[in-house]
Amino acid sequence: MATPPKPLKADLSSLRISDTKRTTPRSGMRWIWIGLLVVLFGMLAAAAFAFRNRKAEVEVATAMKPATGPAGVLNASGYVTPRRRATIAAKITGRVTGVHFDEGTRVTEGQLLATLDDSDARRALDSAKADRDSTQAVILDYQVQLKNAEIELRRTQQLVKDGVSTQQALDAAVMSADSLRAKIELAKQQVVGSDARIREQQQAVDNCTIRAPFAGIVVSKDAQVGEMVSPVSAGGGFTRTGIATIVDLHSNEFEVDVSEAYIARVFDGQAVNAVLDAYPNWTIPAKVRTVIPTADRQKATVKVRISITEPDHKKLYDPAKDPRILPDMGVKVTFLENEPKAGSKQATPAMALVPTKAIRQDNSSKYVFVIKGETIERRAVTTGEVRGSDVEILAGIQPETTVVVSGPDSLRDGQSVQIQK
Repeated sequence: MATPPKPLKADLSSLRISDTKRTTPRSGMRWIWIGLLVVLFGMLAAAAFAFRNRKAEVEVATAMKPATGPAGVLNASGYVTPRRRATIAAKITGRVTGVHFDEGTRVTEGQLLATLDDSDARRALDSAKADRDSTQAVILDYQVQLKNAEIELRRTQQLVKDGVSTQQALDAAVMSADSLRAKIELAKQQVVGSDARIREQQQAVDNCTIRAPFAGIVVSKDAQVGEMVSPVSAGGGFTRTGIATIVDLHSNEFEVDVSEAYIARVFDGQAVNAVLDAYPNWTIPAKVRTVIPTADRQKATVKVRISITEPDHKKLYDPAKDPRILPDMGVKVTFLENEPKAGSKQATPAMALVPTKAIRQDNSSKYVFVIKGETIERRAVTTGEVRGSDVEILAGIQPETTVVVSGPDSLRDGQSVQIQK
């Protein structure tokens, strides 16, 4: 017979952890941290190497061959501005009943543009005409009465002469005839006044018709049928002050702002080359028409107006012949220097033109960086006159040479570079 098992006794000492098992080995964690530090230092070294060998980004430009003829002494920008430009408005306040134009419509002088409601003015005109007609009818009645009064006067004079009638009757007959003559004269003056009122009311009717003051092209349509228009602002925002804007394309010219620091280089009749922003490859010959004798104290500029000319910069050209020249177009102009006089000593000719930003200076010497493959090369240059945003190169580089315009200040000879796209 099997022996029954002994009952289990609670032994808390069996749950204790021995001292040898309390300590976690730290050698493995130490090697993990060392590995992480090695990887981190490796990444930093790789980044520093990549940064050190990264190519500097530069902006470049190509040296241009100087244009023949007079050199540009100053550049400026502005807009095409017509000398004759008018916003057409009504002389009276009224409601628009008809608009007979649209943007782009070419109009002649006196052409009908719009009409206003003239019902009130026409009623006043009809009333003035009726007053005149009634006064003229009264004159006819007075004339008939005067004719009869003159007959009575002659008869009374004969009766008085024969001793039949009294002097009192004669005086009454004379007074009656004279009174009728005075009434006729008064009525005639009333007719004159009526004619003046008719002309006044006719002008009011005519004011309801808006016509073009000169030939040109409509560039803005400012009112529609049913809107109220007024020669002055009504203040509520629902009343228009203009009907249309018309410009005379024959009067188109260029208006530019010149810095007051360089206005001494500009004079009347000076030759100018202009280029519209819309047509950068089209050079328009022009000349200075006038320099506005005042400065803008906010912008420190002076306005200069320039007329379009034939290629010789002398005879004026009609800008309306070319549909590419439109009001308010942007334009850039170059003011040209005077042609050298015959027999005068010529200066050293310029070999190339580069942007002024490409010129660098080291002490008293000037140089540029030239692109050679993927590196740059330092070239000493001799500069001449400044032509707007460019400068003349008298020696050092040839046209079509690619030069660095902008880049890091730390650029050095032979350094690898990358051209900005």
